[in-house]
Parts: sequence; structure tokens; C-alpha cells
Amino acid sequence: MNMIDCHTHSTNSFDGYDAPEAMLISAMEKGLSAYALTDHCEINRWFPYGHYDHEHTEFFPQDTFDFAHSFEHAMEDDLRLKEKYRGKINFINGIELGQAQFDFGLARAIAADSRLDFIIGSVHQVRGHDDFAFLDYTESSADKLLEQYFSEVYEVCREGIFDVLGHLTYPLRYIEGSFGISPDLSKYDDIISESFKEIISHGKGIEINTGGLRQKYGKTLPDMHYLKMYRDLGGEIISIGSDAHRTEDIAAGFSEGAELLRAAGFKYVFYFEKHKPTAVSI
Repeated sequence: MNMIDCHTHSTNSFDGYDAPEAMLISAMEKGLSAYALTDHCEINRWFPYGHYDHEHTEFFPQDTFDFAHSFEHAMEDDLRLKEKYRGKINFINGIELGQAQFDFGLARAIAADSRLDFIIGSVHQVRGHDDFAFLDYTESSADKLLEQYFSEVYEVCREGIFDVLGHLTYPLRYIEGSFGISPDLSKYDDIISESFKEIISHGKGIEINTGGLRQKYGKTLPDMHYLKMYRDLGGEIISIGSDAHRTEDIAAGFSEGAELLRAAGFKYVFYFEKHKPTAVSI
């Protein structure tokens, strides 16, 4: 596989471990032909802590707000690195745009920034709840949260403020991986199918995220069932991302991810420059 990695985080994300340049150099050393930094940009925490009422701040410490500041810092770093390493690697200036459903107007304004090459649209939490990573689950609560999650994912897909939809089935990292609950997702197949149809109609794509392979969950996000559903509906645009937050995880799990993609009927993965997809043979 001609390796590309379209989902990674640096210290310009609150949960990143390595500096942007260290991440880029590692991608080059691993022989990647294209590489994206997609640091977090959470719509529901875009403004400083004091901008929000208690309802919006109860889940998060003060230093995980003001994503407007971290976004600007990421843009400055990424554009500097893009120029410095021009001709050595296809370096993609991206973001992971989280929770667009909290404020679609703000999401559109951020997405319109001409400096961006690439946007992953992700849902890490749903209205009225903390990030799925920090919740406790029972079988009953998991079902209710998944119903809300897929409903809000559908809202995000209908608006189409992204290039690819990020790590569909993200809550399973924790529901299944951490709590050992294996929910029946077939009840959500209809709304997931409708989400895929919206994505395809907008000329957008999805990602296969290999980060789950490094966690207790042990699977890609999404798994084979939904990769094949997307492909059978006519979906072609798909990116591959490690969700690396440190240099050693860049491109991790890509052999298994590529195998799944081929089995699902894909011949290409895509990276984006100025939101235009470029195909790379798997």
C-alpha cells in the first residue's frame, strides 16, 4: 500500500504528545506519501470557558476550552511546516471538527477558512452528555446513547460540513472496549444507511480509523459491516487514519485496515488538498 495517514494529532491538540514537526518528520521517516495533521477543533468549546453557562462547562476543565486559540496556533504551525517540507511529502493541513451539530453556523464559518485542506467531521459527544470516553455504561444506557449518537451523526451528515466522516461507531471504543457491552447495532442500520446516502449525495466520504485496533476494542471504526454497507450504497471516497497522538502510532494498523478495505470492495484510499480528493491505490 502506498501509505497515507489522514487522521493524526500533535501537541496542538489537548491530548497530543508530540510536536507537529516531530509528527511530520516521523511520517516522512516511515515513507508516507501523504500525511495530514488533524488537530482537534471542538465546536462546543470553541470560545473561552467564561463564554459558556454551566450547562456547557460542567463536563470539562477550563483548559479544554478556547479552541479558537488552538486552531489558530495549529494553522500557523501547519502552514510553516507545509512550506518548509514542500516537495518532500504531501503535507495536508487539516482539522478534526468535533460536534458540528452543536452550532452548524459556527462550523460552517470555521470550515470556510481558506487555509484548510481537509476536514474530518466527528461526533465525540452528544447533547447533554460528556464525551463517550468518560461515561459509565449499562446495556440500557448504552442503547439510549447510541440511538442519540446515530441521530446526531445523521444531522452532521445531512449538513455535510466535512470532507470525511470520522470514526463512525466511536462510542464502541468505550461501550464494548472498556465495559464489555456488545450492543446490537442492527437496529441502527437504517439511520446509518441514510447517513451514508447523505454523505454520498454531498460528494463526501468516510474514514476507516485504525485507532481501535490499538485499544481494548480491537476493531477498526467502522468495522467491516459498515465499510461494506457504505461501498454497496455506492460510496467510493474513503480515507485511512491511525488517530495517532504520538509519533510511534502514525500509520499503525494500516496493513489490517488495507486488507479490510480490499475485502469490502475498495480499490483506492483518498487524501485531500484544498478539499479536493486524490486517489491512491490500496
